[in-house]
Amino acid sequence: MKKVFYLLASICLLAAKAEAQEVQKHEGALKFLVMGDWGRVGEDHQKPVADQMGKVAKQIGSEFVISTGDNFYPRGVQSEFDPLWKYSFEDIYTAFSLQWDWYPVLGNHDYGGNPDAQVAYSKISRRWRMPARYYTKTFQIDGGNEVLVAFIDTNPLIPDFYKNKDYGPNVISQDSTAQKKWLDKVLSTTSPKVKWKLVVGHHPLFTATEKRRESYDTKAVRASLKGVLDKHQVDAYICGHDHDLQHLLPPGKTHYFVSGSASESTAIGTLPISKLASNEYGFMVFSVTSNKLNVQVVNQDGKVIYTTELTK
Repeated sequence: MKKVFYLLASICLLAAKAEAQEVQKHEGALKFLVMGDWGRVGEDHQKPVADQMGKVAKQIGSEFVISTGDNFYPRGVQSEFDPLWKYSFEDIYTAFSLQWDWYPVLGNHDYGGNPDAQVAYSKISRRWRMPARYYTKTFQIDGGNEVLVAFIDTNPLIPDFYKNKDYGPNVISQDSTAQKKWLDKVLSTTSPKVKWKLVVGHHPLFTATEKRRESYDTKAVRASLKGVLDKHQVDAYICGHDHDLQHLLPPGKTHYFVSGSASESTAIGTLPISKLASNEYGFMVFSVTSNKLNVQVVNQDGKVIYTTELTK
């Protein structure tokens, strides 16, 4: 009983590390929102979180949105004309401040449908920007410098998925070796303009969510990606999958952020490497300059429950 008490106390402490405050606008920074695990036709807090995203995006002048996957529940979309595009996306994220570019990755639930339909929707939507199942993008920051973001597909990196009746037919069409070679090449850039390297995927390498700390998918993605992230000194790995908000810092340079509670929220524990472990509904705000990367974690009420800053 005493152990449970201390565990709950530590979780509360992590979630309230910074006393709830208003979102800060960082002038001159590249600003964007990160959210994940959301497409539920507005249910299970999706709509309140979406409304708060719109308010925060307007307040800070957000330039785009990153989605960490599981974009459509329960089993993705079947085509670029699937009704879920309207009911889970277009009719939910209606604020003008959210009409800028969205950069998504694919989650396991997206693989339950037709993942290539989400690529195809990029030709229909003005704001949905997914040119392939994995892709890269550079964003301009102050001084002519850049942020390099690699958007990857973690699903084919999980061997068990190839035997899964829902995911198998789609992961088998993806060349996971080619993707890893591509990622290694992308992160190998020696351009002096690139000040920050970020990787966005769906599955975590580290998580305090108890049932997934050493689950088959977590271990598979960690085994596949940890080496390349360390090799290229990636500044942050950003993901979803776990329906919570986390910041973890294991040994090494890379910070690990989980933003997967833009709709459903589930219970979470804590680890020695946990800087934040919260099961509140919400999303994250990233503000990046040449020498600072600031992250604010925002709950569905628009309050900042945690903030951290990486410096160069």
